[in-house]
Amino acid sequence: MDSMCRFGKYRVEREVLDEQRLEEITKRKPCSDAQPSLTEWLKDSLRCTVPKLKRSVVSSLPVLTWLPKYSVWEYGMPDLIAGISVGILHLPQSMAYALLASLPPVFGLYTSFYPVLIYFFFGTSRHISIGTFTVLSIMMGSVTERLAPDMDFLKMNGTNVTAEVNTAARDSYRVQVAAATTVLGGLIQVVLGLVKFGFVGTYLSEPLVRAYTTAAAVHAVVAQLKNIFGISPRRFSGPLSLLYTLKDVCSLLHHTHLSTLVVSAVSMVFLIMGKEFNSFLSPKLPIPIPVDLITIVTATLISKYAQLNNNYTVSVVGEIPSGLRSPSVPDVSLFGEVIGDAFAMAIVGYAICISLGKTFALKHGYKVDSNQELVALGLSNTVGGFFQCFSVCSSMSRSLVHETTGGKTQVAAVVSSLIVLVAILKLGPLFQELPKAVLGAIVFVNLKGMFKQYYDIVTLWRSSKIDLVLWLVTWVSTLLLNLDLGLAASVTFALVTVIFRTQMPTYSVLGNVPGTELYVDIEKHREVREIPGITIFRSSATLYFANAELYLEALKEKVCSIEDTLSHDLERVSLGSLGKWTWDIHSIILDLSTANFIDIVGLKTMKNVSTKATVVEQLELGGFFSQTITKRHLFASVHDAVLYCLDHRGATLTPRYEPSLVCMMFK
Repeated sequence: MDSMCRFGKYRVEREVLDEQRLEEITKRKPCSDAQPSLTEWLKDSLRCTVPKLKRSVVSSLPVLTWLPKYSVWEYGMPDLIAGISVGILHLPQSMAYALLASLPPVFGLYTSFYPVLIYFFFGTSRHISIGTFTVLSIMMGSVTERLAPDMDFLKMNGTNVTAEVNTAARDSYRVQVAAATTVLGGLIQVVLGLVKFGFVGTYLSEPLVRAYTTAAAVHAVVAQLKNIFGISPRRFSGPLSLLYTLKDVCSLLHHTHLSTLVVSAVSMVFLIMGKEFNSFLSPKLPIPIPVDLITIVTATLISKYAQLNNNYTVSVVGEIPSGLRSPSVPDVSLFGEVIGDAFAMAIVGYAICISLGKTFALKHGYKVDSNQELVALGLSNTVGGFFQCFSVCSSMSRSLVHETTGGKTQVAAVVSSLIVLVAILKLGPLFQELPKAVLGAIVFVNLKGMFKQYYDIVTLWRSSKIDLVLWLVTWVSTLLLNLDLGLAASVTFALVTVIFRTQMPTYSVLGNVPGTELYVDIEKHREVREIPGITIFRSSATLYFANAELYLEALKEKVCSIEDTLSHDLERVSLGSLGKWTWDIHSIILDLSTANFIDIVGLKTMKNVSTKATVVEQLELGGFFSQTITKRHLFASVHDAVLYCLDHRGATLTPRYEPSLVCMMFK
C-alpha cells in the first residue's frame, strides 16, 4: 500500500475490502478466544489482587488522592475565604429550608454539618457545596406532613379534642420520619453506586431536571404562603394537592395577619435590594455581602427588642437547643411507607449533584466519578440520618459562592461546617426570636434563579420542539401529581420520547461527492451525484423491531417509482418488489454505520431486502449470514460496497477521482 502526505492531502491505494477479506487480513479472533479461560482469569485475578486492593481503597476514599499533596501556601487562604463565605450562607439557608421540610430550624443546622464532613472524605468534586436544598426540602416536607399531619396531634382537654396542636409531639415524630426517609434514600444511593449504576442520572435529561426544579419551586412558594401571610391552611397530599392548598389559602386571605405580612414584605424588599446591590458590585468585591445573614440578624434584633411575638403575635422560631444530639437508629418500621419518596429523593438529589459537579469539573479541568459521587452522597445521607438530618444534595447558590470566592478543594467545606458547628453550640439560642416570616421571605427570594428557568421555554422552542414538550409535560405533571408521582411520570415520558425519536428517524439516499470516497444526502447537497444502478440508503436510527416496518416503508418511498409494488409481507420483499426493475437498479446498499445494535426482526428485514450492507458485527451473532448472503456482501465502507457493485455488474461507469483526494473510510 502506497501512501504519501503533501499539503494536507493523502493518497491510499488498496483492494476493495469485504468482511471476509478484512477478517483474513486482520486475523480477527473468534468470540471464544476474546474471553480468557477460567484458569487464566483466576491467575490474573490473584496476581492483581494487591494492586487492585490499593486502587480500590484510594478510589473509595478520594480524599487520599489529594489531601497528602495539599499545599497550604497555595490553597489554604482561598479555601479559608471560600469556607467562611459558604458557612455564612449555610446559616440562614439551613434554617429556612428546614421550615420547607416542616421541621424545626435547628435540624437544618445539623443537616449543614454532618453530611458536609462525610462528603469531604468520599466526594470527588472540589467545588460543590453539600447541604440543604430547596427541592429536596419541599419533597421531605410532603413526606413529613403526610405521615405526621397536624390533625393527628391535637391536644386533649379531658375527653374533648381541642383545636390546639401538640407541636412538640408532632415535630418529634416528623423528625423520625425525616431521618428514616433520609437513611433509606442514602442506602439506595450507596447500593446503586456500588453496582456501578451511576449512569442512572443520564435518564434525567437537562430539560427534565430544569422543568422539575422549576415546578418544585412553585411547590416551595405555596408551602411558604402560610408563613408569609400568617395563616394556617390545611395541608393536602397526593395528586392535585397543590391546587387544593392554593384554594384553601385563597379562602383564608381575609384572615391575613397584617403584622406578619408587613415583616414579610419588608424582609423581601431588603433581600432583593441587597442581592441586586451584591450583583452590581460583585466584580469589585472579594467576597459577596452576606445579605441573608444580615437580614436574619437584623430581624432577630428588631423582633427581640420590639417584642413582636408578645405585642403583635408574630410567629417566631422559638426554642433552638444548643449542642449536638447523640446519634440514634431510625425507625425501620417507617421504611415501607417512605420507600417511594426515598427513591425519588435519592435519584433527584444525585442528578442535581452530578450535573453541578460535572459542570465545575469541566470548567476547572478535573474528573468527577459518577459512581463514587453516588456512594459519597449516599453515605452523607445515611450517616446524617442517624444524627436526625434530612436529605441533602449540592446547592447551586452555595457552590457558586465556593467557586467565585476562590475555593480550590473541599477543605473549604470543612471550614464552612465549623462555622455551622459554632452556631449549633453557641449561637442557636440567639435566634429564638427570629420571625418565621423572615425565613419564608429568604426562601421566596432565593427561588429567583429557579423561576428564571421559565426562559427555557423560549430557548427550547427555537432549538428542539421535543425537548420543549418534555419540559412542559414535566412541569405540568410535577405541579398536578406532586413531586414523587410527577418525577415518575416525567421519566416515563422522557423514555417515550426516546422511542419516538427512534421511530421517526431521518431517512436519506446518499450520493457521491465528486473526487472523493464520501457519500452524503443527495436532497441536502447540490454538488453530489447518484451512482448509476446503485441506491445507497441510510437511516439515522438503529434498525430494530419498533421501526423495521417503517424502515421498509421509507426504503420504498426513497427508491420506488411504481406505486404499491412493495409487499408488506417481509418474506416477499426483494429488489423487484421495491418497484425498480433489476435492470434499472441492480444493487441496493444499506448504510448501517449509525446502527449500534440490530435485533432479530431487523436481521430478518435486511435478509429479505437482499442487501449489500456496510459493516455490522452483530449480524454474525444474529445468524444473518447464509449461502445466499455471505461475508462477501459486507463491506468496510460505503465506497467499498459501491466499487464491488459496479465491478460485479461489469459497469463501465466507475467513478473517476483525483488520486490525491481519495480517502478510504472504515465504519
